Amino acid sequence: MGGMGKTTLAQVVYNDKDVREHFNLTTWVCVSEEFDPFRVTKTILDAVTSSTSNIEDLNQLQLQLKEKLNGKKFLFVLDDVWNKNYNDWEILSSPFKFGAQGSRIIVTTRDDEVASVMRAFATHPVKKLPEQDCWSLFARHAFHDANSSAHLELQELGQKIVKKCQGLPLAIKAIGGLLRFKVDVREWEKVLCSELWELSSHETNNILPALRLSYRYLPSYLRPCFAYCSIFPKDHAFKKEQLILLWMAEGFLHATENRTMEQIGDDYFGTLLSRSFFQRSNEDESRFVMHDLINDLANFVSGEFTCRLEVDHDRSHKISDKTRHFSYVRSQFETYSRFEALNEFKLLRTYIALESSRMFIPHYLSKKVPRDLLPMLRTLRVLSLSHYRYMTELPASIGKLKHLRYLDVSDTRLTRLPDCLCKLCNLQTLNLSGCINLIALPRDMEKLIALRHLDISGTVIKEMPENLGKLKCLQTLTKFIISQRSGCCIGELGNLANLWGTLSILELQNVKSPIVALAANLRDKKNLEELTLEWNATAKTSGSEGTILESLQPHTNLKSLTIQHYRGENFPNWIANQSFSKITSLHLKNCEYCRSLPPVWQIPSLQTLSIIGFDRIITVGPEFYGTGSSSPFEALKVLRFENMLNWEKWCPFRVENEGAAFPHLGELCIINCPKLTGSLPVHLPSLAKIVISECHQLVAERLLSSNSCLQELEICDCSSLLSLPTGGLPSTLKQLVLRNCWKFEVAAHIDHSFLEELCLYCCDSLEYFPLDVIPNVKRIRIKECRNFKSLAVLEQSEHDLVALSSIEIVDCPKFGSFPEGGLRGPNLTSCLLVGGCLRSLPEKMHTLLSSLTVLVISNCQEIESFPEGGLPSNLETLHIRNCEKLAANRMGWGLQNCSSLAFFVFESKSENVVSFPEASLLPASLTNLHIIGFPNLKSLDKNGIQYLTSLKFLRISDCPKLKSMSEEGLPPSISFLLIRNCPLLNKQWQKRKGKEWRKIAHVPYKLLDLDIMD
Repeated sequence: MGGMGKTTLAQVVYNDKDVREHFNLTTWVCVSEEFDPFRVTKTILDAVTSSTSNIEDLNQLQLQLKEKLNGKKFLFVLDDVWNKNYNDWEILSSPFKFGAQGSRIIVTTRDDEVASVMRAFATHPVKKLPEQDCWSLFARHAFHDANSSAHLELQELGQKIVKKCQGLPLAIKAIGGLLRFKVDVREWEKVLCSELWELSSHETNNILPALRLSYRYLPSYLRPCFAYCSIFPKDHAFKKEQLILLWMAEGFLHATENRTMEQIGDDYFGTLLSRSFFQRSNEDESRFVMHDLINDLANFVSGEFTCRLEVDHDRSHKISDKTRHFSYVRSQFETYSRFEALNEFKLLRTYIALESSRMFIPHYLSKKVPRDLLPMLRTLRVLSLSHYRYMTELPASIGKLKHLRYLDVSDTRLTRLPDCLCKLCNLQTLNLSGCINLIALPRDMEKLIALRHLDISGTVIKEMPENLGKLKCLQTLTKFIISQRSGCCIGELGNLANLWGTLSILELQNVKSPIVALAANLRDKKNLEELTLEWNATAKTSGSEGTILESLQPHTNLKSLTIQHYRGENFPNWIANQSFSKITSLHLKNCEYCRSLPPVWQIPSLQTLSIIGFDRIITVGPEFYGTGSSSPFEALKVLRFENMLNWEKWCPFRVENEGAAFPHLGELCIINCPKLTGSLPVHLPSLAKIVISECHQLVAERLLSSNSCLQELEICDCSSLLSLPTGGLPSTLKQLVLRNCWKFEVAAHIDHSFLEELCLYCCDSLEYFPLDVIPNVKRIRIKECRNFKSLAVLEQSEHDLVALSSIEIVDCPKFGSFPEGGLRGPNLTSCLLVGGCLRSLPEKMHTLLSSLTVLVISNCQEIESFPEGGLPSNLETLHIRNCEKLAANRMGWGLQNCSSLAFFVFESKSENVVSFPEASLLPASLTNLHIIGFPNLKSLDKNGIQYLTSLKFLRISDCPKLKSMSEEGLPPSISFLLIRNCPLLNKQWQKRKGKEWRKIAHVPYKLLDLDIMD
């Protein structure tokens, strides 16, 4: 049953300090009804790597996750699981088996069968709350001080109301949040005596009475705001700021004399949050979600006014004459037919494409949608077509959408916007962020008099249109480029009094005087949080930069400041002033004329500091630390010095009574400081990562040996490094990266058994690497080491490299051999081999590398065949690229024995291949096939292609003579067909008829040179 508190209980366990410290890795994933192993795997991988993966293939994602989990004790919470398919769970859980003993997975579900499918070793049915706990929870939400004794007249009524909630925490929180704003006994009596408590579940569409009541007693101005949230599917995480802008576009928000629409919207959002209609996402604290039962309520109250198109069409809402709001989650290929029904419903106010769980795979939209459909929807107020990577233009008819208030085309490939866009006099929000090809805005932007939010971050716009200062309503302007001519001058910013959020001011060399700069009035823009001030890198110095920067002093509410290519000799006093107490991030870049650093030690909240390209700094000493503190930089976590070409000395911090600088510094990067001599600070108790690059005279040995927390070490462009310190590295070190250390050789007598990841790039003295010295390594990457010849085992042994999960050897031209007898890696899952003179793959792969799932072989011209015994039977992904001798002997590959092979990429310049794939070459298990670069390929082999009965995805590219599919067409299993740079096919298919077209007509999604074929 929903609303029992399963998720809340899991949160308590997950957030417990002792629990978190017990595990190496923790993450939370909301699974939801639409079970997507790709999304769940990606969410976990992104969480454990603290980064965002752009991998598009599930096998590759799972491979990386296996590597990250290998030997680690993890805790995962899979929240709201519905799927009962055993095979789906097996696919999802395959990487989990590589975790350390003691790893745990917590699953929340309403269905006992799910627990059985997942083979749970323990189940904990969540019971209804006991009476006393129900009252405590209610009191916390219904009374401001959680003390009901101060409201005795309400206590008896409250206890009766709580009993009607039947021990369900969600119902109690919702009804408590409702009554919190009511102190009149009669109001409480109305709630208690409501007829909704008595209705059957059938009469209430299975909506809890407490939730129905919570909605009924919402203020009238909040009801449409909540009902509008039915555009979001279950478990969809949304941003508060985006939802407020949507409410504003729909006309739900009305400004007052002292409050803007955005501020009113923020109040509305806060009220719905306090009443438990919204809750923070466990996966991303910057986003919010609705409980499933709350989502059901939103759908119920919005009725036919909202149509939400689901991936599973059985769960889609019906569109009707009453429908005003239309939303859908983007899928990879959007054909016109999916939206064709909208032609009949021309009173839509909302058309919004929502974020997909697979944001980093390309999304394609048929050109007919913006060209033919959207102009018919003349009443649209909200239009979102974001993240369609290959959408390159908007039709001129966009100017006919006179009612449009919200337009989001972010992360598309638009190059220009039609001039008629400026006819949209009601437009409030224009989101162009991430449009990396966008070079200009329409010149008449000043006509968009209602515009409040303009996001052009991530674009390549070089010049602003004139008279932007006339847009008095503007609150968001992410980038402002100052014109050299009489165009957009910095004074325009002075007219934009309400700017907030992020602002980058570029081309500051075009500001002629401090008086002109002062006209920007940055000091009064109290809502700005992030500010970038940037001069052009090639501009000549004018001598007035210092006074201009002085005039650009921002408000003290600023949290992040970046100054780039400033050519003054000194910084003005406002920089690093103690009054800027909220600044957490400061980046000073390429200020090559500055003779000294500003006293940044005075900023108490500073967490990230970058000092880059200060050519005239010779010594960093007392002025950097200051004299007023025994522990300067107490909050600093990341410190980066880069391109300090004349920096010679870093004086250590000294103070009586054992003071210390940088007590919480976790990451230190020193890059391209060629004259820096001596040693680095040694008393850095929290330091976990060091990067040293192009610092040829720097002595870091004391820092390495004295550090007890170091986990990552990267040394680059250090030509004098012969070997690692003789005293050894800290035993805490997990990752070692050496790049362009040309004289480096491995000392076999030094123990590196603690290393988990080793990366060696351009280490030209390295001829071999003894695997004996890294027995516990998980990942090995060796790249562009010109003399590297082999991986070796110094002492022939039967010991396996049990931790090894990934190995990459790339562009090492002399690499020719693996250890004699084979590579003993029973848990190796990924092997990438590019270039070199390797004549054969490791011996006995089929037995010694039994866990191998991904094998990539590229530009290995000397390999003629696979080893005796063939490839491991568990192989799932195989890439063979430009290995011509191996390609010539393809009929001996024996891939029929690889019964798990699902993903195959074959790229070759072989002129002898006319028809492909031959009969019996590829296994029937294949689901993805990529054929690339065959100059003489003319057709697909009917015997080979028809055998692939599991094939779903077929890509053929750069085959200039291909003119025919197989005689019998393509397997009926194919759902996606991508053809690129095959001009003869292109010519035949453009007419959408004929013999060749009939061969592919049954394929649901066809993409020809990046254009969806409807």
